[in-house]
Amino acid sequence: MVELLLLVPEDLVESVSDALMDELEALSVSVEDADADTASERALFGEPGMPAPRGGWQRSILKALFNKEESATEAATLLLAQDWAEGVHLQSLQAVPDEDWVRVTQSQFAPVAITPTFWIVPTWHQPPAEAQKLIRLDPGLAFGTGTHPTTRMCLRWTAQHAQPWARVLDYGCGSGILAIGAALHGAQHIDAVDIDPAAVESTLANAQANRVQLKAGLPDAAQGQYELVLANILATPLKLLAPLLCGHVSAGGSLVLAGILERQADELTQAYAPWCELAVSDSEDGWILMTARRTA
Repeated sequence: MVELLLLVPEDLVESVSDALMDELEALSVSVEDADADTASERALFGEPGMPAPRGGWQRSILKALFNKEESATEAATLLLAQDWAEGVHLQSLQAVPDEDWVRVTQSQFAPVAITPTFWIVPTWHQPPAEAQKLIRLDPGLAFGTGTHPTTRMCLRWTAQHAQPWARVLDYGCGSGILAIGAALHGAQHIDAVDIDPAAVESTLANAQANRVQLKAGLPDAAQGQYELVLANILATPLKLLAPLLCGHVSAGGSLVLAGILERQADELTQAYAPWCELAVSDSEDGWILMTARRTA
């Protein structure tokens, strides 16, 4: 394997990436900030499902992977010969050592403790001796492997408030990890919904692997009211969803929200004030968990 590194101005990132993938047969292309870790570094932020504010950094490094050095050299020669590619500069061609990429990827995911007795354990690991309850979950296309603080806080709340909930809704289910956690802690009927069909498929597969029963579908599959509503998304969609999510919480039921930064607590509290009184229940690494009980 050989990696071709190009220095590309912001306005050419998309064109160069498309040319490398579609015409020059690169195996993959990644984009990085050429000024990362310097005074010129610029962060790019965007909400999931929304377009990025810019197509790239002012100066980007494009890394294109090829099977052979000859292919990488030919790709660089053809690309740099194009009139429209003026401003693109060759940084280097470098060999990429052979790796067992499956093993490398797996080594990044170790068992995660939610409580002393409740763990998330990838299938290639043996469960810890202290794990009385566990979720078997492998990284996939859908968000939710238990490594992020927001996921851990939701699961921790579920474990600490375990009861035989008659109906539970996991809104924005991703991998289905929160729905599975609820099932392991007493939930009877669980609906897991997401706007992404891949997340629905992932949730069903993970539920089957963990031998729990639930229903998964697109958002319109959420019907009626639930004793527990879980939503681990992000602050902006959570604010927009306030009337919908609160409408799904039954009298005396609980609402559990995550994906919220500490500085966003007040705006979430205000957004949900017409329906319930949100409070911060947990925090970890700058993220918070906000919960409320729906009054009768």
